[in-house]
Amino acid sequence: MGQALMTAANTQKHRRPFGAFFSHLSRLSHGVNALCEVALFISILLMVGLTSLQIVCRYFFTALTWSEELTRFLLVFASLLGASVGFKKGGHIAITALRDKLPSRVSLGIYGITQGVGVCFFAILAWYGGKLTISEAGQLSPGMGLSMMWVYAMYPLMGAVVVLHMVASFFESFGEV
Repeated sequence: MGQALMTAANTQKHRRPFGAFFSHLSRLSHGVNALCEVALFISILLMVGLTSLQIVCRYFFTALTWSEELTRFLLVFASLLGASVGFKKGGHIAITALRDKLPSRVSLGIYGITQGVGVCFFAILAWYGGKLTISEAGQLSPGMGLSMMWVYAMYPLMGAVVVLHMVASFFESFGEV
């Protein structure tokens, strides 16, 4: 009995040579997504708090000159975080009416192609976002005096996160993990 289980396990390993790697990739994707969800929640709380504080300060004290700029940066960051969480959960917009009517192998092929196009798009976003981050490192934001490198760093970071989620999802859907 034990020998049969060992043989089955070895056969399983030979059919999926990269199974352990993709299993780790899937776990990494889930862990990164959990961090993104927490960061998204905190970003939204900060936006609401800063906007409320700005309103109170504007009417009763001196307006905060930096809060509007920080709120804008947080809005962009929260949007990118939300996009990454949406891609992880499969909550992004997809038109699947035609794909759902096709045979499963063709539908899976179309899914693979669309995932590949998405990975290419977000890899390009991450690459050029990285170039932008480096090129704008000397520029300072007008309200806070913060290096724009920190602001633009969200594009390569979140592009890479979405690529991670899409690659993990691709292999999960093909049963590799």
